[in-house]
Amino acid sequence: MIRPIDPADPGIAPRLLEVQHRAYAVEAALIGFDGIPPLQEDLAGLMASTEHWLGCFTDDLLVAAVAYEFPDPETVDITRLVVDPAHARKGHATALLDALDDLEPRGLSLVSTGTANAPAIKLYLGRGYHEFEQVEVGPGISITRFRRERVL
Repeated sequence: MIRPIDPADPGIAPRLLEVQHRAYAVEAALIGFDGIPPLQEDLAGLMASTEHWLGCFTDDLLVAAVAYEFPDPETVDITRLVVDPAHARKGHATALLDALDDLEPRGLSLVSTGTANAPAIKLYLGRGYHEFEQVEVGPGISITRFRRERVL
């Protein structure tokens, strides 16, 4: 089940932080960089998030989530996509992105990931995103930014 979640909700925030830390630990290992900001975030920081969130639940357990913002009326910027590694490869990321597309149809969608994060890149390319920029965030470490334009 996918539904909106509030990271300020004390009933959801600790589990969301746990999922986020587990997911970004996997990305950190893939890209060889543990300075990913959400990996360092604490509970207070997460609970102060102003992003919109959707959560994916299995048997009432949060297993994945997507956070997003609206930089302008035509754009959705996906700022975080996290899946608990214990629940990976079960379609949760795809289901969240599908739900986001249905809930917030926008002409332009943006997302970024570590350039060495092959599973995430495969997911985004498979959903019609195209690379438009690489940004170096540290010595030998870069993120790749993707965009997808749709006619609505």
